[in-house]
Amino acid sequence: MNAVMQAPEEELPEGELLLSDPDMSEVEIELVQAALREPRLSAGRMVQHFEAAFARWIGRKHAVAVSSGTIGTWLALRALGIGAGDEVIASPYGWHQVAHAVQLTGARVVFSDINYWSGCLDPVRAADKVAPATRAILAGNANGHPAAWDELRQLAGARGLRLVEDSTEALGSRLGGRLVGSFGDLSVFDFSQPSALCCGEGGMVVTDDDALASELRYLRSRSPSDRRSVSVGARVPLQAAMSEITAALGAGQLARIDTLLSRRKAVEASYLAEMQSFEGVKPPYVAPGVDEVHWMLYVVHLGKRFTAGACADIIEDLETELIEAVMYCVPLHQQFFYAQQGWKRGDLPLTERIADRALALPLHAHLEPGHIRFIVKTLKDSSVNVGAGAAIYL
Repeated sequence: MNAVMQAPEEELPEGELLLSDPDMSEVEIELVQAALREPRLSAGRMVQHFEAAFARWIGRKHAVAVSSGTIGTWLALRALGIGAGDEVIASPYGWHQVAHAVQLTGARVVFSDINYWSGCLDPVRAADKVAPATRAILAGNANGHPAAWDELRQLAGARGLRLVEDSTEALGSRLGGRLVGSFGDLSVFDFSQPSALCCGEGGMVVTDDDALASELRYLRSRSPSDRRSVSVGARVPLQAAMSEITAALGAGQLARIDTLLSRRKAVEASYLAEMQSFEGVKPPYVAPGVDEVHWMLYVVHLGKRFTAGACADIIEDLETELIEAVMYCVPLHQQFFYAQQGWKRGDLPLTERIADRALALPLHAHLEPGHIRFIVKTLKDSSVNVGAGAAIYL
């Protein structure tokens, strides 16, 4: 472990500075209590209310509440008829890593490299991966930054592919005047931590397609009326719905979404101000045409001279000072399951270059400016010690 110079006593926080900490209020508590007083804790009015409110906020025709973002992606792919023998192009880079859902359908995921700056799937590189078996593109808004949706839509249209938008890391970001979640044939959200809208677990699939929405609802769960149906088994559904209690939390959070996002923006501004003390620090990248980015976590990128061991040392130093930090991602193509399919390090150099040095720091509304000063000072001292003064880039 490397020695870290402590911040002045008045800046020391009380307790651990967590990676994420949900922003709850009396609104959520009252709605949960209301849900508990209802006779139905499953498939009741609160889920319907949350779905309708979320669809209005995103600007989509339908919203289908599900148990998680990964399950929502799996249901979306199934609703599109994707299964064994099909291929889906996806990025291996991400926090929620919902590309696992492709494997769950029986289809094959084909990994493609990312844009170095945004961290999102690169449309040009994805085009080179399209093959006769390709049925869809699964592209994510990595850590909140919108993907290149105009180019991805053009690619999907030209090649006859469906476009699935992974917004499990993005909530409130805007591209070309539109909220993320409005670009895919189907778009998927996740409400587990560290999402700005946090229900503990749960997710939502949104679409403007009536037939897809109907299929999603069928596949999501069985209804009591199905118990005497002989046709329900034609396509086997899951038990993957959202509970009334989870929906109550979600509805409360959604009612306060502007406040939730603005509080996180204030924390981001504190980070940016403190980070200017680093030599060579660059502001977070925002691509042309992007109106607003709401980061899921505050991610810094270590300089090229940092090794994997040095990154681990920095995380250990932060942990010693009760600051929770983690590497943003282990790319899917480097994980054991996909290595058994032939994927290996070196296949996707941009993803590997970014993932090796992407460090996720706490980002939530309970962080005060003094906390941010302490986090940044601890990070700076540790980086100087382990990296011999190498810069850190936002």
